[in-house]
Amino acid sequence: MRILIVDDERPARERLRRMLASAPGIEAIEEAADGHEALRLLTQFQPDALLLDVEMPELSGIDLAASLPQPAPLVVFVTAYDEYALRAFDANAIDYLLKPFDAARLRRALERLQERIDARHAARTAQAATGLAPRQLLVTERGATRVVQVADIAWLETADNYVALHTAQGTPLLRQTLSSLLAQLGGDFVRCHRRAAVRPTEVERVVPLDKGDCELVLRSGATVPCSRQYRAALVAALHLP
Repeated sequence: MRILIVDDERPARERLRRMLASAPGIEAIEEAADGHEALRLLTQFQPDALLLDVEMPELSGIDLAASLPQPAPLVVFVTAYDEYALRAFDANAIDYLLKPFDAARLRRALERLQERIDARHAARTAQAATGLAPRQLLVTERGATRVVQVADIAWLETADNYVALHTAQGTPLLRQTLSSLLAQLGGDFVRCHRRAAVRPTEVERVVPLDKGDCELVLRSGATVPCSRQYRAALVAALHLP
């Protein structure tokens, strides 16, 4: 496991590095003194996970987590403040370490990280071996992993740094860009707007609007925008005249 420690306080970084040095499964450790340095190191170091402080100057840990490029490393927040826990898990944190913590607590966080890394590798290996689009998506919600069946998703919508997966069971948020998710899912969905894509079999009606735009009414009754630049592709996918 490759770990990037991000903390503006040198003693905190050094203590965490010492604790990690005795932990099993750690391949490499790097440090960043602020969020901007962390972003610069991502491509060069390619960490599997970030151990991330919350309160840092200029770019907070929460803001950094929301700015991570895809595919994003996993995140464990390490902080002395418990009031950020809810926002941290909303940012898809795997764990939240409250200072001061001991080696046993750090080990549990690392075990969670390793489980998630192993699951990612298994999913990528299976997809590469079969050449098929995934049937399931793993969504992290406040530290827990939810399995979403792709067949249950009616449409997709961007939501800041996430994609909202609209299903009959709810609308979980997946930390990924819409473009990369559509490439992963193959031809199951057709883009209908810069912020949305739809499963063609879910479309019940196409309602024309001004200037070539239209609105899609799905079997569930949900409405999805369709801009004119994507309308032709959508009509072709629906086999409409």
